Order: sequence, then C-alpha cells, then structure tokens
Amino acid sequence: MEVFFMSAGVVALAEIGDKTQLLAFILAAKFRRPMLISLGILLATIVNHAFAGALGAWLTANVAAETMRWILGASFVLVALWILVPDKFEEEDAGPARFGVLGTTLIAFFLAEMGDKTQIATVALSARFQAYYAVVAGTTFGMMLANVPAVLLGERAAGRVPARVVRAVAAAIFGALGAATLLGMGRSLEF
Repeated sequence: MEVFFMSAGVVALAEIGDKTQLLAFILAAKFRRPMLISLGILLATIVNHAFAGALGAWLTANVAAETMRWILGASFVLVALWILVPDKFEEEDAGPARFGVLGTTLIAFFLAEMGDKTQIATVALSARFQAYYAVVAGTTFGMMLANVPAVLLGERAAGRVPARVVRAVAAAIFGALGAATLLGMGRSLEF
C-alpha cells in the first residue's frame, strides 16, 4: 500500500500545473461534459501508465542493479528539476472534436502524456519499487486526483492552487527519492 500511496502522491503533486492538467481545463471549458472528459483521462492514463510501468519492470529485469540505481537516481533528480519549470499549453493543442468528446480527450491526453514527467516518473517508480500494479494504480489515481477537480471546477480552481509551492514540494519529493536511490538507501526494503 505504501508504494500505491507514494506513487499517487508524487504524481498528483507533479501534475499540478502540468500541460495535461491545463489540457483538462481547456477540454472542460470547450466541451462542458465532465464525465466523458474524466473517462477519457482515465482510459488514456491507464494505457499510458501501464506501458510506462511495464517499461520500468523490463528495465529492472534487464539492466544490472548498480547501473539501474544510477539511472533511476538521475531520473528522479531530473524529474525534480523538470517539475520546477511551469508548463504552457495552447488551446489549439486540445485538438478538434471530430472524434467526439471521449475520443478527443483520450487521444489528446494519451499524446500529451507521452514523454511527460508523470510518464517518466511512472517508469522510474515501477523500476525502483518493482511493484508494477501498485505503481500503475497509484500513478493513475494520482493523475485522476489532479485532473478530475480540474475538469469539474474548471479554471476557477487553477487560481486557488499555489502551483509554485506544489511544484516545489513535488520537486523535493523526487529529489529525495533520487538522492536516496543514488545513495543506495532502501535496497533491503520490501514493498
């Protein structure tokens, strides 16, 4: 359960102000269909994070432990730094509605999440904790925690969330994970 909650927490924090959260705001304003938009986000996130978690598991199985420690540690530190840079998103990036609300949301979110910090975090968390299902479920839950309120509350919520503070906390968590990984901490922990 700890891996689930850690994965959910770090991804929810990392998602605040991320381009996919901005996409959620734009889709909510454009379509005004919160249930379909939320379902599209959920489906896109499940597919994307399942792939990312599988990649993390594959890396763990095929890369030497010492090399993996350095790759993961550096990945966590890089994600920490990346989180500190606010994302920008243009309304045109939401795409046309030719696939309907659900299809447009699913495609837009899946593509926006490719190579995004939360996808890379999912790869790193899966590799670090070797708990595929807990990580994928946690990161998916974290994405929904951050994006469903964005869909339901629209842009009003964006002004009330102190994005700079949230980014700093998320960066600190990823930085701590990176430092702990690089220092070899937690090798004997079983999750």
